[in-house]
Amino acid sequence: MLRLFYAEETTVTRGGTIARFAVAVAGGVALALAFPKVDQPWLAPVGFAALFWAWQRLSLRDAFLSGWLAGTAFYLISFSWFSYTVGSMVGRFSFALVLLPAAIEALGFGVAALAAAFAFRRAAPATAAVAAAAAFAAVEWLRSIGFTGVPLAQIGYTQVDTPLGLFGAYIGTVGVTFVAALVGAVAATALVQRRARMLVAPAITLLVAWIVCWALWPARHVDRPTVSVAAIQGNIAQSVKWNATVFQEALARYTALSTRAAQRHPQLILWPETSVTTYLDADPATLTRLSRLAASLRTTLIIGTLTSRNGHDYNSLYVFAPDGTVRNIYDKRQLVPFVEKLPARNVLSALPGANLVGRFESGTDDAVWSIGSLRFAPLICWESAFADRTYAQVRRGAQVLLIATDDAWFGETSGPFQHAEIARMRAIENGAWVLRAAQTGVSGIIRPDGRWTERVGMTQAAAITGSVGAGVGSVFAHIGPTPIGILLILTYAALVLIPPLLLSRARR
Repeated sequence: MLRLFYAEETTVTRGGTIARFAVAVAGGVALALAFPKVDQPWLAPVGFAALFWAWQRLSLRDAFLSGWLAGTAFYLISFSWFSYTVGSMVGRFSFALVLLPAAIEALGFGVAALAAAFAFRRAAPATAAVAAAAAFAAVEWLRSIGFTGVPLAQIGYTQVDTPLGLFGAYIGTVGVTFVAALVGAVAATALVQRRARMLVAPAITLLVAWIVCWALWPARHVDRPTVSVAAIQGNIAQSVKWNATVFQEALARYTALSTRAAQRHPQLILWPETSVTTYLDADPATLTRLSRLAASLRTTLIIGTLTSRNGHDYNSLYVFAPDGTVRNIYDKRQLVPFVEKLPARNVLSALPGANLVGRFESGTDDAVWSIGSLRFAPLICWESAFADRTYAQVRRGAQVLLIATDDAWFGETSGPFQHAEIARMRAIENGAWVLRAAQTGVSGIIRPDGRWTERVGMTQAAAITGSVGAGVGSVFAHIGPTPIGILLILTYAALVLIPPLLLSRARR
């Protein structure tokens, strides 16, 4: 039976192997260039086609290695913004802030390449293309979940402005990755098999599926939003934000911008993550000042700050009611590993720069707040990149997502633009409105179909006002990301792993 699972070495010349390695790396680069700021989403299926073309004729070992190299190239580009600001804190080790995560995350590309190469040996070409795409998307899902998950750079995000984006309302971001990968896998297989007719049936199937999904898409019909809201973008650079001498200036700027926004009578005003750089529960003067501000503006004021309780620090949002009382405190649930919290601190504390890693604790409440006639769900920074976190809040009745973030850490690199793109896909996935407040951009309001209704770009101080409404829902909002990920794994197993087992039993 073991022979059924052993992939025979493919006869490829040394020059051919090198060429396929080069094509695979080029495919990884193409996938990276589909993201902002280059922002060429059509390169995603092209990149997938290059990867799957290379993996179809390589041995399992070479497929894994080429996948790892392609993934390293992909993540070196996609994660290039990691070292901005923080790099200066660790000196000569700054290169490791990009290289190490890239090399580690690239192992996922290697596993996907291994699974794809195996599929192309064990299944018929058309079936293998589906299995290979499912394997890539499944690995992307697995690397994006859990405490140490890194849900950034999911290929599906690049398609938010393309026709493929609406599939997010049905099968989520990872599902969109699968569709883009399938397009590339089918194209690569047709090229290898030299059978252009192989493209006809998949193209017709995709077109019919898209038409049906578009016709049934709830976000095509959104009621006029009725609740006035505002997002404040203070444009305080990260290099000075934590300077005590800037604290009062920053607070005055946010106060002035909120006062300007209050002229439109918003029911809610959102400030960015840690816009108030103090432990608010231990700073009664600032707490009183903000309480009086909310009361004077007669609005719900949500402010990003820090909290220290029972010896633990939290990245928090304070919710001030229109009468000035503190109605809620939300603590960030999904901390950034190696930034806000060091996993296994007792073991890893000897690493260079470990002393710079925060000591925050995670919140435990999937908060949903009733404000006026709507229900709002808070998300702090990269929590918005975790589809399961958002899904849990939507299942609790959230209609509007509130994203407070501090992307000033990454200047005007691709990071803030990638993060804003993620927010748009969360809107599509859940059929929900999104109000986003970022320290230096991008801030604004997003419709349930992923389009901005109000938007302010980078490095501008602004008060963004507009309206949000009840969510329209979606198929994905009912099933969530986990069933999609499991279905991808089962699809691969059904197409590649199970048939040999059944064949083996039949031969006995």
